[in-house]
Formats: sequence, structure tokens, C-alpha cells
Amino acid sequence: MTKNISQESKLHHRLSRRYFVKLGLTAAAVLGLGGCSAFLDLDEEETDEQKEKDKDETEKKQEEEVKPEDTDQEKAEPDKEKGRAGMPLRELGKTGSMVSILGLGGSFLVSAADRPEEAEKIVNQALDLGINYFDTAPSYGSSEENIGRVMGERRSEVFLASKTLERTYDGTMRLFEQSLQRLQTDPLDLLQIHGLHSEQELAQIMAEGGAMEALEELKRQGAIRFTGVTGHRDPTVLLEAIEKYDFDCLLLALNPADRFYQPLQEALLPRAREKNMGIIAMKVAAYGRIFKENGLDSMEKALGYALSYPVSTALVGMSTLDELSENARLAREFEQFTPQELQHLEELVEPYQDEVNFFKKEW
Repeated sequence: MTKNISQESKLHHRLSRRYFVKLGLTAAAVLGLGGCSAFLDLDEEETDEQKEKDKDETEKKQEEEVKPEDTDQEKAEPDKEKGRAGMPLRELGKTGSMVSILGLGGSFLVSAADRPEEAEKIVNQALDLGINYFDTAPSYGSSEENIGRVMGERRSEVFLASKTLERTYDGTMRLFEQSLQRLQTDPLDLLQIHGLHSEQELAQIMAEGGAMEALEELKRQGAIRFTGVTGHRDPTVLLEAIEKYDFDCLLLALNPADRFYQPLQEALLPRAREKNMGIIAMKVAAYGRIFKENGLDSMEKALGYALSYPVSTALVGMSTLDELSENARLAREFEQFTPQELQHLEELVEPYQDEVNFFKKEW
């Protein structure tokens, strides 16, 4: 993302380390995060008068907090690029693909086996609203079949991602062929190792005859364009995985409760950014458990929290056409949250973070 590199110097020059601590990011991540999603974009030019000030006064000014009114959200990168229906787009890391900041999750209505016509309407409407990143998996009910009903006519409009829960070469190859048939497509844009949660699983996929051999072979054949890994439990396993293999994309859980238990946003997110991976957020609403009357009370806040981090897109499952339209509106109107706003959302969720982080313990 060469067009965003200039943001690095702006962030490094104007933001103090404490703001990155509030964001759950280490000081070492500052340069790695500068070129991605809409972190505060500030005017780095100094006047002649400022340059003439003595060292003590300059250091004093650098310690002052950046006020929200000093930010220029209109110039934030990369969200200024728009797709269909005004949907903001971001670059999916090293893939070079431009994807909508709101992705269609393959669960909920999309996966319903008994409501294929309604699922088809959701898929078509998502495309009409500018959503071009679709996520699915063989384990998501009838999700692949329902998406496949639309792909015959609209495949070129979609960045399509699926997954494999198999850990062996043979199992992955079989499952992949079944996915292609259900999705009515060839090739697939992204195939991901699904739910990598333990050292044992990591050893299995990396071993001879493991799933990674299948992903490599499929990429050589042109059957898939990119490779990825997903997980929502142990950040250390995922961190080791992206160090051992040069995946194109990473799908990880990200919401205001994350930082309170086995946080994926601290070491893992900055490292993925350093490797220029396409980063996809999931569990942004934790299947609705994040919403509380006296806590985080809106999808605008949940989605905005995830999109304020250096992710390319945030996945949301949709239950109705009205819900889809509302979420698309929130994505179109998204503005970068300040560090103070992000911290406030975390504080709201902290009293019930254990409930929000259920998937890290129960799944």
C-alpha cells in the first residue's frame, strides 16, 4: 500500500506512545501500523515559527495530548476509496485486492438450509450495497450452497473466501473439491486453515502430508489465489503459525472485550501488519453478547471499534434484509474512533468481558 506510507511519519511524529498503549499496540508497532486503516491523519507540516522554538518548548508540545478536533478524518487512508453504493474499500494486505470494510459473514440467514430464497436475497442485496468480501466455510450449514446460488451470475463481483477444518493433505483436497461444487466457482480467492487453536493442530498442518501441502498445491494449480489462517482462541498459536508460513491473510476475533483475556490484538495484530497480511476481523459483536443496556449498546460502536484497527474488513452475519441495510449504512458512515473512544468502549465491556469472550473458552 505505497499510497499510505506517508501516514507512518505522521503518526510517529505526532502521536505519543500512550495512545498506542490504549489501543493495545506496542511502541514497536507504530511504524508497522502507520500505512493501514485510517489511524489519525494529522498535518505534519511545521511553521517557521515552530521550527525556531527552543528544544524544551518543542518537547513540551510533543507531550501534549492530540485533541479529537485536530484530526482530519476525511483524509484518513485507505477509507477514502469508495466502491459500489459508496461503500469504503481497503486493501487486503499483500493480495492487492480492494475489499469492502464490511464483509458478509456466512452464518445466520446465509447458512439457513430451509430458507434458500431468503438467503439468496441477502447475498444479492449485499452485493448491491457494495459488500464484496464474502466469508463462508463447509461447516456453516448451507452457507456455501446458498452463496453458490448467486455466484453463477455475479462471481466477478466477489472476493470469495472459504476454509478447511481438515488437517491433512487428502482431507483438505476432498473438502476443497466439495466447496467448489457447492459454491459453483473455480478458482476460489482465499482458502483458510479454519480454527487453528493448538500446538498439536499447528504441527499437523505443517507436517508432511499436512493441510499446508494441500494449500501450496492448490495455489500452484491456480485453484486458489491466496492462503490464510483463522483463529479466535490462542494468539500464541496463531503468531507461531504466521511466523512459520507466509500466509496471505489472517482472520482473527476483535472486539472491545478482547484485551481482557488472551488478547489477539496485542502481539498478533502488529506482527500481521508488519508482514503486510490481509487482516480480517470477526466476532465483532460476539454473536450479540456484547450488547448490554448499561454497556456497549449499539452495532455502530461494535463495528466502529473493529474498523478503527488496522483491519481490511470486518465480518458480520446478517439475519434480515433490514439488518443488512443498517449495517451497510454504518459502514458507509464510519469515522475513525479516537483512542479515548476506544478505551471507553473497553471500559464499558470490562464488567461482562467474560461473557463476551465465551468463544475463547467454550469453542
